[in-house]
Amino acid sequence: MVFCRLFIDRPVATTLLAIAIFLGGCVALPFLPVSTMPDITATSIMVIANQPGADPQQMATSVATPLERRLSAIADVQTIESDTQSGQTSIVMEFSPSRNIDGALRDVQAALRAARGDLPRGTLDSDPEAFKMEGGNPAYILHLTSKYVTRSQLYDIATIRVRPLLAEVPGVARVEIFGTSTPAVRVELNPYPLYRWGINPEDIRSALASANAYTPKGFITYNHQRIELRTNDQAINSRQYRDLIVGYRNNFNPIYLREIATLVDDVQDVYQTSSFNSLPAITLMVMPQPHSNTVDIVNGIHAHLSTLRNMLPRNVDVHEGVDLSRSIRASLIDAKITLITSILLIVLVVALFFRRFVSTFIPAITVPVALSGTLVIMKAFHFSLDTLSLMALTIAVGFVVDDAIVVLENIARHMEEGLPRHEASIHGTSEIVFTVISISLSLIAVFLPILFIPGTLGSILYEFSMTMIAAIALSMVLSLTLTPMLCAQFLEVSSHNKTSEPHPIKWYDYLAQKLESFLNALTTLYGHTISWSLRHPILVGLTLPGSFIVLIFGIIVMPKSAIPDMDLAILRATISGEPSLSFHALHRRMQEVESIVQRDPAVESVSSFSDDSRSSESFITLKDKNHRDSIPVVLERLRKAILPTAGTDVFLTSLTGSSQGGSKAATGNYRYVLRSDESGPLYHVVPSLMAMLRKSGKLTNITSDAENQAFSANVNVQRDLEARYGITPQLVQNALYDSYGQTIVSTIHLPLTDHRVVMVLGEQFRENPRLLHHVWISTSAGTAAGGIASNLIRVRGEGHISVQNSIATQSITNALANKISGTSSNGAAVSSSRETMIPLDNVTKTVYTPLPLKISHQNGSYSSIITFDLSPGTTYDDAVALITQGLVAQHASDQIRGNFTGTAGETNSLMVNSLIAFGAAVAVMYITLGILYESLIHPITILSTLPSAGIGAVLGLWVAGDSFSLIAIIGIILLTGIVKKNAILVIDFALQAERQQKLSPRDAIYQASIIRFRPILMTTLAAALGAIPLIIGNGYGCELRHPLGVSILGGMIISQLLTFYTTPVIYLAMERLKQRSSHYSRYFLQRLRRRNSPSHT
Repeated sequence: MVFCRLFIDRPVATTLLAIAIFLGGCVALPFLPVSTMPDITATSIMVIANQPGADPQQMATSVATPLERRLSAIADVQTIESDTQSGQTSIVMEFSPSRNIDGALRDVQAALRAARGDLPRGTLDSDPEAFKMEGGNPAYILHLTSKYVTRSQLYDIATIRVRPLLAEVPGVARVEIFGTSTPAVRVELNPYPLYRWGINPEDIRSALASANAYTPKGFITYNHQRIELRTNDQAINSRQYRDLIVGYRNNFNPIYLREIATLVDDVQDVYQTSSFNSLPAITLMVMPQPHSNTVDIVNGIHAHLSTLRNMLPRNVDVHEGVDLSRSIRASLIDAKITLITSILLIVLVVALFFRRFVSTFIPAITVPVALSGTLVIMKAFHFSLDTLSLMALTIAVGFVVDDAIVVLENIARHMEEGLPRHEASIHGTSEIVFTVISISLSLIAVFLPILFIPGTLGSILYEFSMTMIAAIALSMVLSLTLTPMLCAQFLEVSSHNKTSEPHPIKWYDYLAQKLESFLNALTTLYGHTISWSLRHPILVGLTLPGSFIVLIFGIIVMPKSAIPDMDLAILRATISGEPSLSFHALHRRMQEVESIVQRDPAVESVSSFSDDSRSSESFITLKDKNHRDSIPVVLERLRKAILPTAGTDVFLTSLTGSSQGGSKAATGNYRYVLRSDESGPLYHVVPSLMAMLRKSGKLTNITSDAENQAFSANVNVQRDLEARYGITPQLVQNALYDSYGQTIVSTIHLPLTDHRVVMVLGEQFRENPRLLHHVWISTSAGTAAGGIASNLIRVRGEGHISVQNSIATQSITNALANKISGTSSNGAAVSSSRETMIPLDNVTKTVYTPLPLKISHQNGSYSSIITFDLSPGTTYDDAVALITQGLVAQHASDQIRGNFTGTAGETNSLMVNSLIAFGAAVAVMYITLGILYESLIHPITILSTLPSAGIGAVLGLWVAGDSFSLIAIIGIILLTGIVKKNAILVIDFALQAERQQKLSPRDAIYQASIIRFRPILMTTLAAALGAIPLIIGNGYGCELRHPLGVSILGGMIISQLLTFYTTPVIYLAMERLKQRSSHYSRYFLQRLRRRNSPSHT
């Protein structure tokens, strides 16, 4: 062939081209991002809105629902999920993968601006914020601890110095701070002095805001100079607020703030805590951006750590809590070791068969060149160097060596027949070029349909398939260029059909003779058995439908999963408290669990934090995998050590490399969502379903957001009584919010940060709902009605003023004064007279009712989320069947619909899409082979080997106890290519023997099977031994490599035992079919000609 001869005749050019490809890979390697798995981050955006003091039902109605209506109108939105709890609503929007996330973020921000008019005014902490949704796991956790610095000061250090430094690292989405909140002057009111002096909390709110104005003052121009005006209009600590006068009595007796409230310098929200190894700490959690690289992020953070430590005070310590890149780096190191081991084993197989250095070196040199070229293509497609891509490179080594072996073996055969080295290289390569191209194109055809599988798991297959296609294409090119050029320059053979070297070593020669004798005996045995199989074609042919039936049955009954869980050396512990649990009790339980976990020999560090009284979370960093037990063993040991305690549940799970339950899975790795158009049927069936799931014992860490109900104190306003007292519902709302809402009444502006002034009742009055009767309402703290306010503006009478007019006058006066000071309170900054105080009990009635802790929506419907883990021995299919049976047993309404989310939710669709893709791949392979062979019959012979490729993989997975997952599908696809490749070698040689040597089909296929037995045996052993390091490895990422190695090794053993005999039998059957079809076609053509001939007419 002219193309091949061009490279054979130009060895310098060919060598330089190979060197250029190798150097290109060396340059591309450092720039490839590294990760555990391919980037499967969904195009998601999160929206967060805060309304301090609001209950979940109020937030869902007034905040979540209006936002969902606006956001659902954005194009390409696939799902909208909202979780609403006390004071906060979070909405997660998932867009189609083709949607640009930056454009989607702009559309979301525009929708939020349009929704401002639909949201409550004045009570939201800030406008709703939207940001790109990062992965579920933090990339890095940092802790600040100190024995001498207060937590409010630590918060300032964290926000001013640490967070900006971490946020500027490329790839960081946001840095969250846990363990405390914004520093604040806390004004904790005592209701008794307030009632005694007749002072309304709204008056205190106005006084605090007026004492902290910080508004522009202007300037004076004097003698051509500009003089700025400044005042001490800010009070920045509690000491400066203590002597604030909030009222006068008897016209000269001042009332100081210290007399009616306790003032402390603390934080805005006291219901937060964090610790590192039982030490109080401020926790900074670094969340990665979508499609970012964790290793690069951690490298950037480490580069800033020395600068960070120099910036901090000496009495502040920095601790590393969680580093997700540690397991990623270890996983990649293990994958690289596996790759190198596979290369060495494959080269060893080649050396055993060729038994000479040069003959081994020629196919071996193509491996680094082909892999280097693949790295260049991976960089061009923005792929990462992860566990799957390294597995693809490991498997590709076998394909690269196989192509080179086929070419070298054919050239050596012609040299043994007497042709010179150069002529044998040209003639042998031209003779085999069609076979190599057929093999490579049919292999590429296997992977092409897989590129179009949709969904998250399709993204994983896309990267793997493209890597394999690149390696196969480069292998084809190198085997037709570099390999024949090296053979033309260096290859030597002996006269007895063995490669030769000038000075063989004696002991090596002895081993070579023994191996040659064994291979000759094995070939002779195969010749006898192939003769027997050709005499019994029906018996041998029945193995094909039998293997197909066994394959389908095995896939149906085998346990299935999406992606095997990986060991990342990090556990997550979630403590869930019952609705009535106090924050202090939860904090004590968190400390107890942390102390127990720290004593476990596998634990290295524990990072814990909580921002409410309902739950806390801990990240447990484990020691290196070689110095501890496996994750299931550690989890089981910790679950036994943590004894159950009334009021709290502790859930332990492991961080995995994939998101089985989606990004919002909390206590478990699996997440099942129930949806209904009405909340009643949903909340009715969930508790009984949860009890049934727990009783089954097949699931662990089972929780549901609809199961726990809190008690709410509903303060019902008596309309007739409030009218009698001149009180409005707004007054009741103001009184309650000022007393229990931790109201932010003012902001203290400092040069580098902002502090708050928070007003709330004292702690002793906030811990018991029965103390609500200590709340009094001022009749002069309301907002004037529209008609009354208008009349007061138009008419100023001097006579008797009604009570309503008096209330309205005070309200308007206060409102105008407070607008000047920048506060929205209706109270007076300085109370000059005793106000009329009405007990809350006089106009309201308190009723205690259950209230959901969280209200969830999905795509406009009510939803309930069940999270769980699988018990040992339980599969994904078992979980699906268990939940389905539970819903049927509970007679759930037809309105209730359910589905898994995350990669677990895509398992069924993956199986269906994979089946469709496999069918499309078979069709593409048939078309490709039909075009190459110009035949409709021979592609069927080649494709008849496909069922045997899967049966061995399924049996191997079943024996090893692995599930049928995405990795198993990849293994079957690879086996399809390997087995088909061997069939092509035999059939191509048989066709050449029929055409050139005029042999009968039976003699041709017999001769082809015998002559191609050694090359096929060599390539099969190379592929099988290349899979052994995938099986025996026990490092990080072995959970992914093990099922791939098992499926390949099992498939190679079973498939080769079958196809060694089925391929010749099917070939002869197809030849007989071809002859019969030719006979019948000639017969019908003769009849047609006779009918159309003139004599017939």
